[in-house]
Amino acid sequence: KTPMGVYVRTPVGTGPYKFVRWDHGEKITIERTNNYWGKKPQVEKAIYLFRSESAVRAAMVKVGEADIAPDIAAADATNPETDFSFFNSETTNLQITLAKAPLNDKRVREALNYAIDRNAIRGSVLSKHVVPSSHLIVPSINGYNPSLKVWPYDPKKARELLAAARKDGVPVDTEIHLIARMGNFPGCGELMEVLQTMFKAVGLNVKLRMLEVGVYYQYQNKPYPDGPPEILQSMHDNNFGDAVFTVFNKYHCKGIQSRTCEKSLDKMIEDAQVALGKDRTKRWQEVFKRVYSDIVADVQLFHMVGFSRVGNRINFKPTIAINSELQLAEISFKK
Repeated sequence: KTPMGVYVRTPVGTGPYKFVRWDHGEKITIERTNNYWGKKPQVEKAIYLFRSESAVRAAMVKVGEADIAPDIAAADATNPETDFSFFNSETTNLQITLAKAPLNDKRVREALNYAIDRNAIRGSVLSKHVVPSSHLIVPSINGYNPSLKVWPYDPKKARELLAAARKDGVPVDTEIHLIARMGNFPGCGELMEVLQTMFKAVGLNVKLRMLEVGVYYQYQNKPYPDGPPEILQSMHDNNFGDAVFTVFNKYHCKGIQSRTCEKSLDKMIEDAQVALGKDRTKRWQEVFKRVYSDIVADVQLFHMVGFSRVGNRINFKPTIAINSELQLAEISFKK
């Protein structure tokens, strides 16, 4: 009987490339399959070298020892001619607990969005390449709604909304906990401090709580701990091609990470899940519009990015796909 490990080390596929050799911990070699049924790619052979340090990977491309480093740190992405950002499929946002005052008042949730100067955060606390977001999926995912625009920075409007809510008896001065995970991404702690300052500047009483991962997870998934009204910093990853992998979990009453529960929204989500084609896309877009405009269920922040370094002899544009695969068939050589 053949041990399973043998198959793992000698994979067989049906794509344009075939496995040749795996030198464990050092490199993998693949070659073009010349009898592949589809279009023949230009790259005849590829060697994947394993180097753990980002600076080393970037330097190898710089000196010509490698053609591409799919993933390098932002600190090493210093050459605009060779270093390119791409959506890494992660979107960071603040999930709002809608059931607790003062967050149960839509005006307070709108004020949270108006209070943030997203452009001031880009290029300072976070990389200048991050993209301000209006909903939890990136543009390449089915259901993305291009009509939804990023909330503008308008602290005056935020103060007016809070003043109106206070006049109607909403306990606007109640302490709100801003909860985030330590080390969630580079600059996370600094970003949370900036957000706390921006919220306080418009008159909100926000306390920042940076939690270790084990404690943070208690607030990420139901049942949530009982306590003060809270907004939770979240990172969401969807590179599966469709909004279904986002919406139910985050916005349906039964979603394990949902802080929203509205029966009419649940019906929209359930109808979109079984729809097909253009109708499915349209229904997801309507769901996101409802979440964004009618409910104001969260505070969208940024689509996060990764960085690749591409050598001078090849043509290649990194995309969200590079999170899981290097599309060799998309690479061509410069003349």
